[in-house]
Amino acid sequence: MSVDEKKQLRLCFVTIGATAAFNSLISACLEPRFLESLSGAGYTNLLIQYGKEGKAIFDKITSEIKTTKKMELVITGFDFNHSGLDKEMGAAKGGPNDLQGVVISHAGSGSILHALRISVPIIVVPNPDLLDNHQVELAEELESQGYVVHGKLNNLPAAILESEELRKRSLGWPPVNSGRHGRAADLAGVMDEEMGFLD
Repeated sequence: MSVDEKKQLRLCFVTIGATAAFNSLISACLEPRFLESLSGAGYTNLLIQYGKEGKAIFDKITSEIKTTKKMELVITGFDFNHSGLDKEMGAAKGGPNDLQGVVISHAGSGSILHALRISVPIIVVPNPDLLDNHQVELAEELESQGYVVHGKLNNLPAAILESEELRKRSLGWPPVNSGRHGRAADLAGVMDEEMGFLD
């Protein structure tokens, strides 16, 4: 196969974060309907950061997928990357020889801001198992402002379609009305700005 004939990589990167288990997101991203929606949208790879507790469920479902049917979608996963997720987020962003993909993330502010800063479409899925869960409010607000797709565990295929629309109307981060604070280099600075805690 020549270089010209080689299929371009298009990655869907899923992260559940570093602190809380989110097995329902892992399962939702491995459902046949979701995998078919990814393939139908031209995705070639699915990479799942499943955390410490998610390996068993990831291994169980992917082994079932491999025995039931041949998938053109390459599915891989890992537990935790101590050096951060720059490489994985960058791969979802796509390069000169690859197509831009998507990030599906728990609704943790660090993961969301990382994807926004590199301008890769992001589907934010709140974890319903967390106590005092403010993730839904964050996902809804960022979606209302046009920055993310608020994904739901029971309807991720629709979120993939919505992410394609988001890509077309993508807004830059930080917002244009940020003034001098728009250059805040750290998470605390950006969050202060978004919450209106600036002088």
